[in-house]
Order: sequence, then C-alpha cells, then structure tokens
Amino acid sequence: MKIASVNVNGIRAAHRKGMLDWVKETNPDILALQEVRAGDADIKKIVSEMGLAEDGGPWHLDHDEASQKGRAGVAVLSKLPIKSRSVKLGADDFDSAGRWLETEFDVEGKKLTVVSIYVHSGEVDSPKQVEKYKFLDAMTERMQELISQELVLLVGDLNVGHTELDIKNWKGNLKNSGFLPEERAYFDGFMKTQGWIDVGRAAHPDSPGPYSWWSYRGQAFDNDAGWRIDYHLATPKLAELASDYQVHRAPSYDTRWSDHSPVVANYSL
Repeated sequence: MKIASVNVNGIRAAHRKGMLDWVKETNPDILALQEVRAGDADIKKIVSEMGLAEDGGPWHLDHDEASQKGRAGVAVLSKLPIKSRSVKLGADDFDSAGRWLETEFDVEGKKLTVVSIYVHSGEVDSPKQVEKYKFLDAMTERMQELISQELVLLVGDLNVGHTELDIKNWKGNLKNSGFLPEERAYFDGFMKTQGWIDVGRAAHPDSPGPYSWWSYRGQAFDNDAGWRIDYHLATPKLAELASDYQVHRAPSYDTRWSDHSPVVANYSL
C-alpha cells in the first residue's frame, strides 16, 4: 500500500501548477494533504478531476476545514472506503479545526489508522508560538493513546526539525521557531519515550535530509538548503512493514507546485 503526504500550500494553486499530474503518475492508495486552504466544494471539484480509483470507483475523501477561512485545512483521499473519522484533539475549547484528521480503514481485516496533521509555524515570544505549544501538547496526549494500537501512521507537516540532520543551516536556526530546543524536545518524547518510529530517519539514519521544504526566497531550492519537517511517524509494528521511503523532490525550481515535496512510502499490509 502506497501512502503519500504533502503540504499543498493551497490546493487550488497546486492544482493550477500541476499537482494532478503528480497524483496520476505516483498513484498513491492513500494521500494525506495539509494546508488545503479551501472549502469542501473546491476540494471535491479538484478530486473529481483526479480520475477514477484503481477499482473503477471514485476517490473517497474526508476534509476538515479550518475555522479561519483560507487557512490550514487537512484532508485524506483514499482508494479504500473510510470507515470512520475523528477530528477530536485536546480540550473541548481548543480549536484544532483544519489541523488534525484521523481516518480509519479496513485493509483485508486489519485496522489501519492514518492521521493527517498540520502543525502551524510559530514565532518566538509571540501568541503564535504559545498556540503551537498548545497544539503539540494536545498531540502528545493523543499520540500516547494511539501508540497502543498496532497499525497507526501519523503524516503531515509538523513544522519542527527534530535533529541537526533535518535542517541544512541548523546553526543559524537554533533560536528560530521550528528548531527551538523546546520544540525538538516534543519529538524526543514521541520517538524515545512513546515509541513512535520516524520512517524517514529510519530509512536515512546518518545522512542529512532528505529535505522536504525549501523557502521560495533566494536560492534555497537550487542549493538544497532545506528543512525536513514533513514526516511519516509509525507505530513499531507498522514501521516494520515500511519500505521505499522517498521525498518526491521536483526536478527544478520552476516545476514545483508547492514549497513542500510529497513524502511517500510503501507499507506491506
């Protein structure tokens, strides 16, 4: 089963720039999207143009729109029917709309849970950073519950580089949101305390990257001065079934349809 995840940086813009060509060529079984930044009608129209799923039926779609129009938004597209969904995260008064979408599938009698996640970027000493920590706190609590299941995959733009291998210019970002010690400590907890497996790092244990995001400014993409902030985090059982992890980096700056690249892996379920 091929599972892909990508921050589309606005699905309508990505659609205009060629996203559908990539979808048809890659042919994922499940595709998680972040920063959809569109309403239900818009994303349904675009999905309808993706063609038919392998079994001849339509793509199955679930979308959680952000409370703020034109912001965030997460979705899951699948060739398999989506058996259930949940967007519950944190306290009842915590607004996680458009940032956390759990979907459940039946794969030949096995329960598979795929979560599409968007952790927004922060800004040091600002309300935005406080909100980011609140979201990471809520994530931590829910992930502790999910780790007890056998087949769970968390994917998405988590907007934190975990280690020095995850950012080209890590020395210059030690005091910037996205690489703060406090943020990275959450990821230590996910992997070292809770037991989640970073599929991308497991596939590339000692080498920098492969990066998944590059700024549109300057020559970041051409110089591969990127960040690895898009993840596949799997339960240990599911991680054992993972193979062929890849970041689908565009061949050139002018062929990009998002500032992020899709992250793809196969899972032998």
